[in-house]
Amino acid sequence: MDDQNKNLILASILSLLVIIIWTVLFPAAETDLPADTVTTTASAPAGDTALTPGSAGGEVSTETTAPAEPLPESAARVAVETPSVTGSISLRGGRLDELALNNYRESLDPGAEIVTLLNPTGSASPYYALFGWAPGTGLNSDSVPGANTLWSVESGETLTPESPVTLLWENGQGLTFRREISVDAKYMFTIRQTVENTGDAAPVLAPYGIIARHGEPADLKNFFILHEGAVQMADGELNEIDYDDFEGAGNHTPLKVATNGWTGFTDHYWMTTLIPRGETGFDLSTFQDPRRNIYQTTVKQPAITLEPGQTAEATTQLFAGAKEWETIRNYQNKGGVDKFLDSIDWGWFFFLTKPIFALLHWLNQQIGNMGWSIIALTLIIKLVLLPLAYKSYVSMAKMKELQPQMEKIKERAGDDRQALQKEMMALYKKEKVNPASGCLPILLQIPIFFSLYKVIFVTLELRHAPWIGWIRDLSAPDPSSLYNLWGLLPWNAPEPGSLLALIFIGILPLLLGISMWLQQKLNPAPTDPTQKMVFAWMPWIFMFMLGSFASGLVVYWIANNTITFTQQYAIMRSQGYKPDVFGNIKSGFKRTRKTDDKK
Repeated sequence: MDDQNKNLILASILSLLVIIIWTVLFPAAETDLPADTVTTTASAPAGDTALTPGSAGGEVSTETTAPAEPLPESAARVAVETPSVTGSISLRGGRLDELALNNYRESLDPGAEIVTLLNPTGSASPYYALFGWAPGTGLNSDSVPGANTLWSVESGETLTPESPVTLLWENGQGLTFRREISVDAKYMFTIRQTVENTGDAAPVLAPYGIIARHGEPADLKNFFILHEGAVQMADGELNEIDYDDFEGAGNHTPLKVATNGWTGFTDHYWMTTLIPRGETGFDLSTFQDPRRNIYQTTVKQPAITLEPGQTAEATTQLFAGAKEWETIRNYQNKGGVDKFLDSIDWGWFFFLTKPIFALLHWLNQQIGNMGWSIIALTLIIKLVLLPLAYKSYVSMAKMKELQPQMEKIKERAGDDRQALQKEMMALYKKEKVNPASGCLPILLQIPIFFSLYKVIFVTLELRHAPWIGWIRDLSAPDPSSLYNLWGLLPWNAPEPGSLLALIFIGILPLLLGISMWLQQKLNPAPTDPTQKMVFAWMPWIFMFMLGSFASGLVVYWIANNTITFTQQYAIMRSQGYKPDVFGNIKSGFKRTRKTDDKK
């Protein structure tokens, strides 16, 4: 077997092997599961609230204590209304525990509910943010506001971008606590906590913020290409913690952050993040309370000794919303949130995924359609790679021209592998052909394919993004199906991910198979019958394997194959070859060279 065919087969088999493993071991995740119904009127029992920082040794410590017994009555709420979110703040604990994302629906179905991000305790999936002060010297847990403290409203009726809300609580021991909450038009809340000392003592206390999640998310994907769980930035270092890797409460070691950082929970498309503000560092703790199955992440700022007559304050921001690339970039570049774009899971190929998505996003802004933007992106990638691919395509055209001579050499050599190899190398040298160069375009496509797959699967901008006609969601598989003649017959297509859906493919996978087959026809065919059969079946195997992949990825591959075919066809003609659409060469390299020699 010559080196050219070895490399082609190796690259193709590796690609096919990766796709088979992905499909079998990690089936395509459903992108839009309906949210569980939640109850928003339940009060919060103590056993169902997050652990709040406690004290030890006269100083504010990193240990945790269970919250106090709850008050029996339900607490009033303060409404939250912005262009991007709707929800409410419970006066019990001052918790932000009801939040829905106005601009996103659970599915494309008519009348689908808007996406719910935060839920109160007592609901099916509690998920909320808490703020307070940890007690130190001169204080106990009853002297500071905690998870079940009943606050009153000092100012403001509804939290909007134009009107902040201030909550008030007095401990009866000379300390007055206030919590001013403001929000912008997107997803960033700012919580400014103050404490005023009107007593005679000088207590020690420390401000903290908590995000707590009861149990794992109902729509957890558990897909290896996507990180779901805790995400942290600590002094420039990104940490990602899967739910399986959370340490137990009391066994965890707080992380000391010297300057900048943030911590929170990330889902497929949504995120909550605590961002401490101030010139000092903070402690970051992420752990699970296994007894109550509560995951939480906490930031605690340095302890303050509050002298009589003094007022102390601490500010923490809370991002709670959709992982929109442009919004998060603005919070990073204009809001000073250190490396906030890294909260999006760019993966190992971040050096490719980041620029690829930035370019795709820019194209979408210019074109206004993500499907056409993917095609435009493919064209740009192919133009960038053209100088590298040019010689490869020329070499592959020459190899195709030499197929008859290679067949004759194989017949002469018979089973003598050494003689076959020697004559093949002599032929390559005589005709100045590099058999390995034809593999370069295929190898270059592998990391780009992985990176684009990551971008399409992970980024929110592809979610529910339409293209043309029946393609209403580029992050989901092609919904059309041969099973109902692509909608012509009066029954529904098979459910995505089912065996029938893999067999009765849609229009896009079918076009993919045809484009791969045509593009393959321009490449030199293997001389070995077994290899030739493998190559003949490969486009159709890929067609079925990719049928359950995101439509956006299939659109990319179709565009890539079409552009590659066009480039290769044009280059072959520029070198004196005249292939038809099926790759058959009518006149070629050898005859052109002889004509030139006569001149």
